[in-house]
Amino acid sequence: MSTPREALPETVTSSFGVEAASCEVSSLLLLPPAAKSILVLGHGAGAGMAHPFMNEMAVLLAMNNVATFRYQFPYMERGRKMPDRPPILLATVRAAVDAAHDVGAGLPLFAGGKSMGGRIASLAAADEGLPAARGLVFLGFPLHPRAKVSVDRAKHLAAVSAPMLFLQGTRDKLADLNLLTPICQRLGATLHVISGADHSFCMLKRSGRSDRQVLAELAEVIARWTALRISK
Repeated sequence: MSTPREALPETVTSSFGVEAASCEVSSLLLLPPAAKSILVLGHGAGAGMAHPFMNEMAVLLAMNNVATFRYQFPYMERGRKMPDRPPILLATVRAAVDAAHDVGAGLPLFAGGKSMGGRIASLAAADEGLPAARGLVFLGFPLHPRAKVSVDRAKHLAAVSAPMLFLQGTRDKLADLNLLTPICQRLGATLHVISGADHSFCMLKRSGRSDRQVLAELAEVIARWTALRISK
């Protein structure tokens, strides 16, 4: 049974330390009363944890009884545009997972994020692992740069042992589905495709679907997929 929007609690603002960056970063916890799991949700490269996309996804996931723990990467916390070096990004993901585990009331934990946030979570899982995470969720995995189609950014995924869920749009210029689909098949990962959606899951007016309808579908898919991982 879903939780009505009006029954959701206030989002709790907090912070946690990232030792590798010698700083603290902000976080946002939305914990619905009937939460079945918690998703550690990293933001994309150009927008922080409070971007409208992130806010709406957190609310829609909460309505599907999935708690979210959003967080800032240090460069975003400091108001910079250039992402941190990989070691700091990876350390931030690990610190966020630890912090979410501490406040998550024992809920099964999943990690991932929008675009870069999801990719860094996968790199952390492939590098030293994310033992607390039962699976990884990618909202628009950035398989390649817009002008350089390749599969180089997927090489590390073979080292990820956790189940993976890829949510992608057919108009996503950062993930050619002709390349991503066979990668998911080889990895045994789940791929959910939104016809007509771009990298931000925005829809063309002629599609007949609103952006919010698409985000609601994404939240429902994530809730079902995480529930299946918990039951196994």
